[in-house]
Amino acid sequence: MTLSRLAELSADPAASFVLIARDGADTVELLSGDVVDVDLLADIPLTIDGTPREVFAMVPYRQVRERGFVAQDDGAPLRCVIVDEHLHLPTAELLPALPSTPVPLHDDGFDIADAEYAAIVETVIADEIGRGEGANFVIRRDFTATIDVEDRIAALTWFRALLTHERGAYWTFAVFTADHIAVGASPEAHVVAREGVVTMNPISGTFRHPAGGATKETLIDFLASTKETEELFMVVDEELKMMSAVCSDGGRITGPHLKEMSRLTHTEYMLRGRSALDPRDILRETMFAPTVTGSPMQNACAVIRRHEQKPRGYYSGVAALFTPNADGGHDLDAPILIRTVYLQHGTLRVPVGATLVRHSDPMGEVSETHGKAAGVLGAIGAIDRDRVAEARSDADAPGDARSLADEPAIAELLSSRNARLAEFWLNPQGEDFTGPFAGRSALVVDAEDRFTTMLAHQLRHLGLAVTIASWSEVQDADLDAADLVVAGPGPGDPRHAENARIARMRDVVARRLDSGAPLLAVCLSHQILADRLGIALTPLDAPHQGLQKSVPVFGEDASIGFYNTFTARVAPGTTVLGAADVSADPDSGDVYALRGEHFASVQGHLESILSRDGIRTLERLVSHALA
Repeated sequence: MTLSRLAELSADPAASFVLIARDGADTVELLSGDVVDVDLLADIPLTIDGTPREVFAMVPYRQVRERGFVAQDDGAPLRCVIVDEHLHLPTAELLPALPSTPVPLHDDGFDIADAEYAAIVETVIADEIGRGEGANFVIRRDFTATIDVEDRIAALTWFRALLTHERGAYWTFAVFTADHIAVGASPEAHVVAREGVVTMNPISGTFRHPAGGATKETLIDFLASTKETEELFMVVDEELKMMSAVCSDGGRITGPHLKEMSRLTHTEYMLRGRSALDPRDILRETMFAPTVTGSPMQNACAVIRRHEQKPRGYYSGVAALFTPNADGGHDLDAPILIRTVYLQHGTLRVPVGATLVRHSDPMGEVSETHGKAAGVLGAIGAIDRDRVAEARSDADAPGDARSLADEPAIAELLSSRNARLAEFWLNPQGEDFTGPFAGRSALVVDAEDRFTTMLAHQLRHLGLAVTIASWSEVQDADLDAADLVVAGPGPGDPRHAENARIARMRDVVARRLDSGAPLLAVCLSHQILADRLGIALTPLDAPHQGLQKSVPVFGEDASIGFYNTFTARVAPGTTVLGAADVSADPDSGDVYALRGEHFASVQGHLESILSRDGIRTLERLVSHALA
């Protein structure tokens, strides 16, 4: 009966249904129901006429505007399938019933030529990362083609190929609505909420398997890559910002692990925390994964808007399944929409992106997009390795391949990464906020970098009652009322006083400094404070984005993570300047920290996972400012 139901739905061009194969399951779930398009995440109809309903939603990238971020608007709908029927089809019985005739591609190629994409990469590295707009950005382009097979037959054929040949995917899925089809194998659960526990799964680094499959030796070379390691650390930092915003305990990280698929291997961490929020609010606060956007998130959206030539559609959005639970609420399971083929009226599109960091090589990033597109197209059986050169280095792994993560050398190399990270985020934190500053209040001013959520979480663990306010909304009265004001980090050039955000952060720093009220300034705000004290600001020769350094901080060496493109700089050997004590690099004069009567500042991000001495240094600086 269940297979006949699938045949019935497939034959009806107006029917809407979803097929989901979860990692490790021996069944394929079939969900069907009516489609409703809504404007906002809050409009997703989890309850209809007082009855909780299961809802499957396709959330497009443009929905990020709900967080106040910019995005090109292509009108891609926030599409909901109100589930009336949820069946489980045995995979072994389903496979023979799915079509298997190859679907040839015509007029295929990238919408942006290799040389043009490389030029975009160069521009982003030089003009965006180079001027401090962020640590990393994902810029995508699309592989497109046409087919002469009926859309639903083609999609079911590709879904069968994924079930047969792909391994390690979190979800393998096919979504059918009247005017749009999506088929994919997403490796990454962006956010999951079950029984009050929220998990996120940042994945980064892409190792394309060589001909014959991955080996211990080739994988060790990949894991030793500085770029791949820093890329993963940066996306973990970015997702912890989101976790700290939705979880009362801030979240902790476990891993790293290998995500092994048939053609690609990634590295990943797991983040876990507790939250009582509505799952739609959790989804809104976590839009979208830095692995497919960049960081800081708000500026990443602006960079995408400036440099991508077309709207993203559903690429980098999420597929979200809301399922009623025993507590009367809904659980959430939301993988990222990557490794996905989109099909409309005989035209397919495979969006792929490369993560650009300060170490990026433009032609290397071009190659990465080729490899990712070839991985998707090879997995669905749409190309062969003789026809697409990039696919030759992206061969199918044997179906019975053993996990390389079990190799002692691989496991040791993975676990050694955590020696670089802050124990604060690796260990359970609990919710006991009776720290040394209990009874005092702190106002954290967000300058468009959600590192402030992690910083606020650490401040709460030190006992402070913390609120966060945006630079554009914070009121002078609130600044005056707080026991401690923490002027937060943010992107951009601190010298650009004509920029409204920079100008307001200058006002915040000046107001507290002039009144003698306790102030802690971080990163961008540290630079603004230095400028106020007459210390010169200058661009670094190379951006310190995601860089871990051991630096002097008033008598103690501290291991701190840096995300700066500009620095305050004094003459080497300077330890006092006017009313301020200075901790600076003895050779370059780069200022790492400042302190004076009722103020302190730090260039690095003490809240970063890269700051092994972050919480200790934060306590020292707060103690000085409040003294």
